[in-house]
Amino acid sequence: MGRLFLISLEGNFYSCKHCQTHFALADHIISKSFHCRHGKAYLFDKVVNVTVGEKEERMMITGLHTVVDIFCVACGSIVGWKYESAYEKTQQYKEGKFILERFKVLGPDGSLYLAAQEPNVAGSDGDDV
Repeated sequence: MGRLFLISLEGNFYSCKHCQTHFALADHIISKSFHCRHGKAYLFDKVVNVTVGEKEERMMITGLHTVVDIFCVACGSIVGWKYESAYEKTQQYKEGKFILERFKVLGPDGSLYLAAQEPNVAGSDGDDV
């Protein structure tokens, strides 16, 4: 494996809960009204220091989407997904945007988010924004 060149963010940012690699600025949050199997998830316009997995189609609460999982470039843990395409016109605003699962990242103040106790639908996504 080669040398990693990580982007360091300044200000209020979200980071990997395992290795503290920076992911996204709090200012880049589009919506906090998304959900995943572990509870809350946030929609971001821009995310750094991640790699992407294979494209796959997922049925979510808001319809069928083509997505790729995103992984921390430093430790390899899965931290969310990126929307590649949406089949419904009303959901196309998500294309090219990123979801960070709140349970899998540290907040800007270093806080952890505990998983939701109630079961959520696997592959769920946001409420209408």
